[in-house]
Amino acid sequence: MPATMIKIAFDPIYAHPLPENHRFPMMKYELIPEQLLHEGTCKTEHFFVPTMCEEEIILHTHNKTYLDKLLHQQLSESEQRRIGFPQSPALTKRELIITQGTIDACSFAMTSGIALNVAGGTHHAFAERGEGFCLLNDQAIAANYLISQQLSHKILIIDLDVHQGNGTAKLLENEPRIFTFSMHGLTNYPFHKEKSDLDIGLLDGTTSETYLSTLEEALPKLIHTVQPDFAFYLAGVDILSTDKFGKLKVSMEACKQRDVFVLTQLQKNKIPVAVTLGGGYSPDIKTIVEAHCNTFRTAIDLFN
Repeated sequence: MPATMIKIAFDPIYAHPLPENHRFPMMKYELIPEQLLHEGTCKTEHFFVPTMCEEEIILHTHNKTYLDKLLHQQLSESEQRRIGFPQSPALTKRELIITQGTIDACSFAMTSGIALNVAGGTHHAFAERGEGFCLLNDQAIAANYLISQQLSHKILIIDLDVHQGNGTAKLLENEPRIFTFSMHGLTNYPFHKEKSDLDIGLLDGTTSETYLSTLEEALPKLIHTVQPDFAFYLAGVDILSTDKFGKLKVSMEACKQRDVFVLTQLQKNKIPVAVTLGGGYSPDIKTIVEAHCNTFRTAIDLFN
């Protein structure tokens, strides 16, 4: 693949204002680009601003009734509680831009080997509903788009968030050209798990060593078996031992080693990858930002 500048999707709308003391760390979307620019890992030219995703593209994955509810602010109170965010036109616009950011990242990855989205990884969104801070399933939408446009013929989704990618699994369960792999905390939310093509449920207290050895055994075999021509990587940092919602005991360094391993495997096999960030809920926002920034540092180090 030709060496071109790695592109990163970002719009200030990603940092959506939430009620005071909300448990979702929305501020990270503002701090991650700031940190990457401040330290010199990225330049302003690395970043691009996506447009809003077209309705027609979303409807390959989500149903029209649900999308109309999002577009016209018609979610019920219970539907909003399940998602975890109060509905607003700005929130819907944010989701449409994030989704297009992931689709655009696919196009950039096909020329540079990798591209990233500062947000995305909204893997708890189903065809007819959202949940767990996820409204539209950006990776499923983007994967279906690549398949429908014949830009890819076999896709591997690598979901390493601490929470199972239940929405992704359900949305893509009947699509043999997209293989879903989720390695997550066995007892973490969602308490009812869907069936991915491969699920690895990790026990509470899983250490860095066990985490990495499990991944190192599984992923190369998957790549060999699936033979993907494109990959998505959901690089959640809620695997950290400091995470409020995760139940694993993975260190910051091991989380970075995970990123290095995944991206090295894909690079070695010449599989372009679109990376989204997923979750991270450590009490100190600096911990979340540092772990997410490690994903970008790894990408720049390996692919530049």
